[in-house]
Amino acid sequence: MRVLLLHAKSFCFKPNKPALKEGYEKISQVERKCCENCVVAFITVEDIDTKNYEEVVEKAVEDIANYMNTVKADKLVIYPYAHLSSQLAPPDKALEILDALTEKARAKNIELIRAPFGWYKEFEIHCYGHPLAELSRTYVPRVVKRPKVEKKYFVLTPDGNVFEPEEYLPRADEELRVLIEKEALGKSFEEIDNPVIRYCSKFGFEWEPYSDYGHMRYQPHAALMVEAVSRYSWYVARRLGIPVLMVKGTNMFDLALKPVREHAELFGDRLYEFWAEKKHLVLRYAACHQQFAMLKDYVLSYRDLPLGIFEVADSYRFEQTGELTLCFRLRKFLMPDLHILTRDIAEARKIILDRVQKVIHEEAAKLGRRYVAVYNVTEDFWRNNLDDIVEHVRVDGRPAVVAVYPPAIYYWVLNVEYHIIDVAKRPREIATYQIDVGNAKRFDIKYVDERGNENYPVIIHTALIGSVERYIYMVFDTAAQLEVKGKTPYIPTWLAPIQVRLIPLDVDKHLPFAEKVASLLESHDIRVDIDDRREGLGKRIRDAAREWIPYIGVIGDREVSTGTVNVTIRRTNDRIAVKPEELLAMVEKELEGYPRVEPTLPRRVSQRPTLVYLERPVKGTRSAR
Repeated sequence: MRVLLLHAKSFCFKPNKPALKEGYEKISQVERKCCENCVVAFITVEDIDTKNYEEVVEKAVEDIANYMNTVKADKLVIYPYAHLSSQLAPPDKALEILDALTEKARAKNIELIRAPFGWYKEFEIHCYGHPLAELSRTYVPRVVKRPKVEKKYFVLTPDGNVFEPEEYLPRADEELRVLIEKEALGKSFEEIDNPVIRYCSKFGFEWEPYSDYGHMRYQPHAALMVEAVSRYSWYVARRLGIPVLMVKGTNMFDLALKPVREHAELFGDRLYEFWAEKKHLVLRYAACHQQFAMLKDYVLSYRDLPLGIFEVADSYRFEQTGELTLCFRLRKFLMPDLHILTRDIAEARKIILDRVQKVIHEEAAKLGRRYVAVYNVTEDFWRNNLDDIVEHVRVDGRPAVVAVYPPAIYYWVLNVEYHIIDVAKRPREIATYQIDVGNAKRFDIKYVDERGNENYPVIIHTALIGSVERYIYMVFDTAAQLEVKGKTPYIPTWLAPIQVRLIPLDVDKHLPFAEKVASLLESHDIRVDIDDRREGLGKRIRDAAREWIPYIGVIGDREVSTGTVNVTIRRTNDRIAVKPEELLAMVEKELEGYPRVEPTLPRRVSQRPTLVYLERPVKGTRSAR
């Protein structure tokens, strides 16, 4: 809080008109007010004051009272004044703090006049010229850390039995045991080399050294994989079988707006905040703000529900430097965020049980993975809805770790995190869903029911495949699990940056046939390239293997004469001679149900710069560069 104190021989002011569209102080009449021998306190309430304003108010009133006593003033004028700082508190909070300051001053028997907040005002002042007639003050609250939320942990089985974590630990399978130890028992894990980080770097997922910590850059292979997963997340959302709208929006929102600020405060400490043109802005941590800002403008009937709204949202979380992990824990990432409006909790649960959970588990199973779950629940929901929670755990098909929170501290009553246990034996959260009972009212999202009454919907939040980068982390971790077992690591053909590579044995003789085969595959939106470099065959095959290309086709004299391609299939290590049409059919079968994304590199390898990142080693799982 910044304050300019003036000891005035006389002071008069008159409100003219509101300076704000909303949030200004309502007054019964506009009249001129004057005082003599008074202290005029021009007060600017800053954004930082909102964190612990009781302490700021106490300091300010005590100091102003001492000043009035020193200069022997008879009266105080509290004059809201927004021009002493560029980092202003939101209007509703500023008014709340000014009211508290006024009340505290009156409690000290200070006679005062209060000028209205949020108005243009004219004033006249005759300031005494003595040495203490003009003073400025700044009051800063102590930094108050967000209190630690006390949670109780349990293990809940699909048959409805509840156990203490230590009690259940001996009977847990290996994956659940790791989750219990990390989440419920707070065990710390030893740092080990994580091959997934090496894979990420191999495909061009890198830290950006010219940016803030935790921000990545995507080389051509990585860029293609990000685009493919982003498009696929939309396919998955549509598979739920309910109406879903795709939208796009901005990544920054004004914390002066009450719903934005309240949602941010509930989210927690990992906010990316900045100031611009006197506005305190937050970079979105998911698509909630944008989608809710749109939904509040929709005219919705019960007939429209359930209704989904979807965006692959660039999202920002101020993660701690020591926790940053390439491809997994980032400060900027892409979140395929889906919100589903439902009539009530019962309908939300039905959609989750019948559709959301089913799709979440199907997508993990496609990669050969199985989730273990953490159920975050509020205490009242846990106490009153245990049978319902058990029904969700039963759909998961294995016991879950349950974290019970105090009631009404968040906007959700149930928040489920689905984890894999990665090759480094750490839980890694991927997919999620929540049942949100607070944000519809906060953002004024309504629907009209059968009787014509307005109601606030219950909102399902879900990331069906997790963030784009975390999904890719799971793909690479699956490959790492194969490598640990002595098998050839691979990634799904739909996600491979290059799906087919053709290698003409003699570039001059065999390139025309390679071009013909490539054109056939490319006409069906298959990503194919030709290694036309004048290098030895062995080197070119090794280079293709280093890029994990699913199908490597060699073309020599025999292949040209028979109209075939000698193909090595990475996943099975089979080597077969096939017609181009047969190769096309094989690849297309693997691509069914997945997006076809355009290549990010020229068709001919000779036309590309050396992809240095394929050779660049990366050590460790943290953010060291």
